[in-house]
Amino acid sequence: MPGSGFEYANLIIDISHEKVDRPFQYRIPERLRGRVDVGSCVRIPFGMGNTLRTGYVVELMKEPVCAPEKIKEIIELAEGEVSVDSVMVRLSAWMHRYYGSTMISALRTVLPVRKKVGTLKHRYVRLIGSEAEAADFFNTCVKKHQVARARLLEALLQNPDERIPYEIVCGKLNVTAATIKSLSDKGIIAIDTEDYYRNPIGDVKKQEKNITLSVEQKAISDRVISDYDNGIRDTYLIHGITGSGKTEVYIDMIERMVARGKQAIVLIPEIALTYQTLMRFYRHFGERVSVMNSTLSAGEKYDQARRAREGDIDIIIGPRSALFTPFPDPGLIIIDEEHESSYKSETMPKYHARETAIELAKLVPGGASVVLGSATPSLEAYYRAKTGVYKLFELDRRLTGGTLPEVEIADLREELRSGNRSIFSRALQLKMQETLDSGHQAMLFINRRGLAGFVSCRSCGYVFKCPHCDVSLSEHRGGMLVCHYCGYTQPISKICPECGSKYVTAFRAGTQQIEKEVNKFFPKARVLRMDADTTRAKGSYEKILSAFASEEADVLVGTQMIVKGHDFPNVTLVGILAADMSLYAADYRAGERTFQLLTQAAGRAGRGKYPGSVVIQSYQPDNYSIQCAARQDYKDFYEEEISYRKLLKYPPAAHMLAIQIMAENEEYGRQIASRIRAEIEIRKIKDMIIIGPASASIGKINDVYRMVIYLKNEDMDGLINARECACDLLDYLEKNGKLRGIQVQFDFDPMQGF
Repeated sequence: MPGSGFEYANLIIDISHEKVDRPFQYRIPERLRGRVDVGSCVRIPFGMGNTLRTGYVVELMKEPVCAPEKIKEIIELAEGEVSVDSVMVRLSAWMHRYYGSTMISALRTVLPVRKKVGTLKHRYVRLIGSEAEAADFFNTCVKKHQVARARLLEALLQNPDERIPYEIVCGKLNVTAATIKSLSDKGIIAIDTEDYYRNPIGDVKKQEKNITLSVEQKAISDRVISDYDNGIRDTYLIHGITGSGKTEVYIDMIERMVARGKQAIVLIPEIALTYQTLMRFYRHFGERVSVMNSTLSAGEKYDQARRAREGDIDIIIGPRSALFTPFPDPGLIIIDEEHESSYKSETMPKYHARETAIELAKLVPGGASVVLGSATPSLEAYYRAKTGVYKLFELDRRLTGGTLPEVEIADLREELRSGNRSIFSRALQLKMQETLDSGHQAMLFINRRGLAGFVSCRSCGYVFKCPHCDVSLSEHRGGMLVCHYCGYTQPISKICPECGSKYVTAFRAGTQQIEKEVNKFFPKARVLRMDADTTRAKGSYEKILSAFASEEADVLVGTQMIVKGHDFPNVTLVGILAADMSLYAADYRAGERTFQLLTQAAGRAGRGKYPGSVVIQSYQPDNYSIQCAARQDYKDFYEEEISYRKLLKYPPAAHMLAIQIMAENEEYGRQIASRIRAEIEIRKIKDMIIIGPASASIGKINDVYRMVIYLKNEDMDGLINARECACDLLDYLEKNGKLRGIQVQFDFDPMQGF
């Protein structure tokens, strides 16, 4: 029995506060011994007033850590709460130490569902006893004009060995619940009740289709499975150009792993990718695969977790939270498009799915293999592969045998000099017309949303900014300026408040404006737009992607979500507008992000039997990120970028810690930030580089001032030491009431600028 023989349990209390971020010991009463285990959710009295709280068991003990008479007793197992698997408790402890969150925050993170949800039930009606008896009773009902009874019995006698769903009996047969019960009471029929799972996928049939792998693809799958069979649990990186067939390799590996009685977790970066990726897996594996993401209802999430725990599915697909699906024996974790920044959580704990997956693979019984895949690997993954930490595989030809698309860079400076003030270069206009005339499709990508980037005065340069945040306002339809950080809105002014000029205009480079321009230049083109504004409703991703895949539109305009992983065989042109916009970010990853985005976008063209072409529009056509992306040359980009990272001690050449300070009072915030730096300097941690404190890239959001300190060190333990040092100072200040209006967060190897 679980937990038998143990009298005490160490608990983490379900309170998100550093003051209680430690285990508390409770006695397990006799009636609960053998029922309480590591991960159990229990109710306990807590604090001076013995307030009823919830806690999670993280350790069972036979001996008390203090005087037994001082130890309180667990009241009961928490009804309606989901327990944590013991592996996930250990993973939480690792996240707690490695990323610096509270233990309860880590526990909440690894629980895909916290509350139990009532199961759904199907009811069926069937005959019991012999057909002859039922027929006799039917005749009696007819004679007595018991019309409803006769109607039900007639339907059952037509197919005596089958059951009729209860809903059909009440609906189509128009039989009341009272009539059904009366026949059941007489022993003529039986009402069967069965639990069933909510299925977020719908009714998609499995299509038996064998995958034929190329020699290169098969070699990768063979190596991973052979290593697993030989007891080797490793991390592998598949660097495959766009269209090289990484998904087929994943499917083959999963099929072989499932045949060994194991389960597989497949992580994808965006919910937008779920539908198309899921359909490929679902058509191959049928109902043994499911999905876990934030668009599911609480009931759907709970049922998918239950299905995984009870062995009803073998494969789960979803963004980073799907990593915590409670499979009993996972053997393979796949992270597709591993370079994506969405694999890094921006809330505490600020974990990265890649590092967390590798740790989880070590903790599961028997261990698991981790496979990373990307056409543009993160520098962290490729650096570790080149230095032997990961095993590297290369796929350098398209599965169809086709070639990569032809890429042309349009210099927007030259376009302006020649009098072209359109958002489309002449080259893109020409290729768009050719594409539409030939009956093919085009994709237009920009890393923007809304109608405009910002509104400014062309006379004095004044930019309309949010009064609560240090960012420009964006123009939206209806004549309103909107802040994308705090939601502040104000009407557009036609007069500059600074100089009184009438030359107030917007930098029109949003998805809505591009859609308008396409309609103006190509009035017969059918246009779909896909961005954060058009995909808010549940199912909107699938609706737009399905419509474009079914060729119900000629042009798809969108932000990042349209260029990642999608496969549209009839797309022969990709236009990348304002390609260098992401280069302007105050972030050491700006060059890497630009290269990845452009390469991924270019890779959407020519994936079918028709050759593809790409037009990259840029004001900096000579930048190495843009030049390497145009050539689809990852290795040249990597060599150039890694040299900068090594020189400046940025990840992956070193590790980095961002200490983010948010303060209601700017001056007091700077004082606290300076004290944190001074405290770390006292420790004299070897080879530590400290930058700041300085204002964050956005110095104020919603009237809260933001400052940041960056620490760099080749040794991760050195940064963990620095974080603990800062935490000691913050604990001291809080105990003395000197931390009011201050919030501090820690982010290791940050993916986003602060």
